[in-house]
Parts: sequence; structure tokens; C-alpha cells
Amino acid sequence: MRDKAFAEALTITDNALSVELSDGRSVSVPLAWFPRLLHGTKVERERWRLIGKGEGIHWDGLDEDISTESLLAGRRAGESQESLKKWLASRKAAK
Repeated sequence: MRDKAFAEALTITDNALSVELSDGRSVSVPLAWFPRLLHGTKVERERWRLIGKGEGIHWDGLDEDISTESLLAGRRAGESQESLKKWLASRKAAK
């Protein structure tokens, strides 16, 4: 039996990230906690994959990783404002 909960599925709306866990729980957090997801397009947000057998979630197009442990602990993205600004600028330049 696993002693940790693992992500199994998720739903993303314009306002929230909701993750279904292996132990039957669900956790939902505001999308604003993860600015790269917030600024991503609907298509980019839908292109996710589980990593580490559900220990985390990865979005290739947004270069975002969120661990299940962080979600359960209520931790927001730890990216600095300067790093986020550079990322946003690079997205704008690529258009």
C-alpha cells in the first residue's frame, strides 16, 4: 500500500487547478497560485502529463512542474517576479 497520495487526473478552469488523488481526495487551488498556468492558453494548460508516477504534473509548453506534495501543503509557485517577467517577455517575443 502506498503511504503517499499521487496525482491521477486533473481539471483546469480559468480560475482553478483541481487534482484527483490516488487516495480518493481532491485538491483545488486558485490558478493564480501558478502564474505560468494562469498566463497560458487553454490549449497549453490541457497539454499536461503526470511525472514520477503521479508525484507531480508537468506542462512542456509552459515549462511548469507542480508536485503533488506542494499542492497538499498549499504551496504556491516559487518563481521570482523577475523570472516570471522574463518568461512572459519571451512568450511575447515568440508571437
